[in-house]
Amino acid sequence: MRELALNMAGVTVRRGEKLLLDDISLSIPQGSHWAVLGPNGAGKTTMLKIAATLLYPSEGTVDILGHRFGRVDTRELRKTIGLVDPKQRFTNLPAHEIVLSGLTASNGLLPRWSASASELERCALMLELVGMTARADRYWADMSQGEKARTLIARALIISPTLLLLDEPTTGLDLPGRETLLSVIDGLRAALPGLTTVMITHHVEEIAASTTDILMIKDARILASGTVSEVMTPENLGALYDMSVSLETVRSRWFAFDALH
Repeated sequence: MRELALNMAGVTVRRGEKLLLDDISLSIPQGSHWAVLGPNGAGKTTMLKIAATLLYPSEGTVDILGHRFGRVDTRELRKTIGLVDPKQRFTNLPAHEIVLSGLTASNGLLPRWSASASELERCALMLELVGMTARADRYWADMSQGEKARTLIARALIISPTLLLLDEPTTGLDLPGRETLLSVIDGLRAALPGLTTVMITHHVEEIAASTTDILMIKDARILASGTVSEVMTPENLGALYDMSVSLETVRSRWFAFDALH
């Protein structure tokens, strides 16, 4: 049996009277690649924040890479977790400096800090992996949404994480930007076989072909979870979005349609 990158048991998150997560139990093996689907407000981002050690549950236990919340220094644990959040804001720096800022967990380079030769080499490798080598000197304010997304992935990867979390990385992308980013995600999964990834999305067409497992969340609870072939069905999608769904695949990618129109 493979070791687990993430294990949640009976996880509940309350904010006053509202349940953000309700009795979530989930096991994610190391080396697997998950897509998380669900309507707005379902609890997807709350779950990801817990996985990123940014939020503690009200109830339940959480183990990340074999370490249990409450028994481990989360500052150390975060050094093994990469987080991609398109809503994050940065000082207007060039791409290579934003990637390097991942080493200091800051929104820009720290005063009196300079990268070592090996860190600069690692930065160059990550920019190459996401196809940003030719744009390494492009400033944040001048980047397209797709370039920003790829820069954020390189930034998350520079710490050599074991677990990579992506919170709707395709937000705001046009068709070329989306397809480039999904190709990058497929490529890094192939290039980094020990990496575990969890990616939140609203749309089935934004699920990368290399995805191995699906988690569907609705009303703060798990509706379905398991391998793509088990979970990605018209019945599950229909229950998730309260509509009749027709589902098709093209080149290992999924496309959903309203079955009544």
